[in-house]
Amino acid sequence: MTNRPASIARFLVGIDLGTTNCVLSYVDHQSPTPAPRLFAIPQLVAPGEVAALPALPSFIYLPEDGDISPDQLRLPWQAKTSTPASAIGAMARDLAAKTPDKVIASAKSWLCSERIDRHAPCLPTAATAQTRKISPVAAAQMILEHLRDAWNNAMAGKDKTARLEKQDLVITVPASFDAVARDLTVEAAKAAGLAFTLLEEPQAAFYAWLASQGDAWRQSVTAGDVVLVCDIGGGTTDFSLIAVTDNNGDLGLQRIAVGDHTLLGGDNMDLTLAYTMAEKITREQGVRLDAHQLTGLTHACRQAKEAIGNGAAGPQPLTVLGRGAGLVGGTITTTVSDEELRHALLEGFFPACPITAKTHTAQRGGLRTFALDYAADPGFTRHLAQFLDRHSFKDGNGMPILPSLVLFNGGVTKAPLFRERLLAVLQSWKTDDAPPVTVLEQPDSDLAVAQGAAWLAHVKRAGGVRIKAGSARSYYLGVESPMPAVPGFPTPMNALCVVNFGLEEGSTADIPEQGLALVIGEPTAFRFFTSTNRHQDQIGDRLPDDDLPQLTELPALNVTLPLEDDNEKSAGQLVPITLRTVLTDIGTLQVWCDETPGKRSWQLEFNLRD
Repeated sequence: MTNRPASIARFLVGIDLGTTNCVLSYVDHQSPTPAPRLFAIPQLVAPGEVAALPALPSFIYLPEDGDISPDQLRLPWQAKTSTPASAIGAMARDLAAKTPDKVIASAKSWLCSERIDRHAPCLPTAATAQTRKISPVAAAQMILEHLRDAWNNAMAGKDKTARLEKQDLVITVPASFDAVARDLTVEAAKAAGLAFTLLEEPQAAFYAWLASQGDAWRQSVTAGDVVLVCDIGGGTTDFSLIAVTDNNGDLGLQRIAVGDHTLLGGDNMDLTLAYTMAEKITREQGVRLDAHQLTGLTHACRQAKEAIGNGAAGPQPLTVLGRGAGLVGGTITTTVSDEELRHALLEGFFPACPITAKTHTAQRGGLRTFALDYAADPGFTRHLAQFLDRHSFKDGNGMPILPSLVLFNGGVTKAPLFRERLLAVLQSWKTDDAPPVTVLEQPDSDLAVAQGAAWLAHVKRAGGVRIKAGSARSYYLGVESPMPAVPGFPTPMNALCVVNFGLEEGSTADIPEQGLALVIGEPTAFRFFTSTNRHQDQIGDRLPDDDLPQLTELPALNVTLPLEDDNEKSAGQLVPITLRTVLTDIGTLQVWCDETPGKRSWQLEFNLRD
């Protein structure tokens, strides 16, 4: 999906709008040696103290009146007459362990939750009824506005042409984001005044690797290789497969598979460790933590997990604010050791399993605490096995042909402890005589997604290797043929090709079909078909009723297309239209029905990856 200016901008910018951290990278088009550069993001690191850091933690602190002076929340670009009412970044993250009821975390994951009104003020979830709350969409908008203002203050100054709103901007989203979560991200970015293109995070990570390799990338892969991009971040897990192809003697890249949306990541590990440590506190100190304290302990466990996962020696301290007067110093302290972390996290999240393993499901209670709808199965390795078994090519025995290369991305895989376990399980699925899985080394996986997004913007401008993401199927919309009612015979149905095999994602096409009419104002069903073997059909081809058995019918789209006004007498009218299709960068098909003659348009959207 694209919503960016047509003018030539100096800077090509990538934003990783992460669950745990946000990163901004850019390529200066005027530089003689263009390369992704990191933008250090100014933010509050303590009350009244501003520093520029490589990442902006995705935490928002919403103080109550009297908690902190507005002067201590003011950023360099905010006028002295303003009254700041929030803090975003490192200080907010650090306060999360002490005042979880005033800090929003994982707002990006809440954008995916179908069980809430994502426009309603519901965050922080630990807040009391009297505490300030905002919606997930508003939280995303606030973070993007902070990035915008920080860039404009540091990079643009008085040069209006250098403002972030004027640059070629790419914002990344999980490859598995559904259409609603993607649209809410678009809504937040537009509300922040930004013009942009969306890109899948695993592809962005691979573009960062390409940028770091230069022309030498061809020496690391050969035609026939399949690269697994394993992206495990704070809130989501994304798997993608990218094939290395031979294009008349030159190597090419083709994205061939994307995994399901999985709300499973470092946040789940933090919760698990927090519950383990809460039991330890109860056992050793006789103190049972309440929900408020458990939220604070979860944030403290995140810091300890990252330290131990990256090789820190010795037990890591954990501190939780007390809730009673009898506690010395008003705090509860304990430690988590390397052994305790391994026991709590490795076997639960990275268990050994066969390649044929399936994820576990569990019946959920009808009454639950308000929280994110995490994946029922915490095993990253089982999710990976199911993805590879479903999407890989099969050998003669029906077993998946496993990827030969892996590119790790995301904060979880940055830790050697967890990366090595994933590699060991992946290697165990190969035959004894198979070569070991080769890791494509990423310079810094925390920064890669933003750097890759900026590099793609540069490649689009200056040329270079692109990852192709063409449709592996053809898609068709059902068109009823007019005929008199005949008892016992259904209305004949034709199939109009709206996506041909191989159509590149990001493509737009007009459909040269005349004589179509759209029913508006009353419930209707749009029948949808697909085929994996009709490679000859082109957009606009119309298949007769006799050819429908060659197609696979998908679930119909049941909608009521709106009228221009509320005149009920107009319900059910037929509007002459022409069609155009947009195959978006993240795998959704938009079919636009344009009135002819007229100015009205109606959009039908199908998530092809479902």
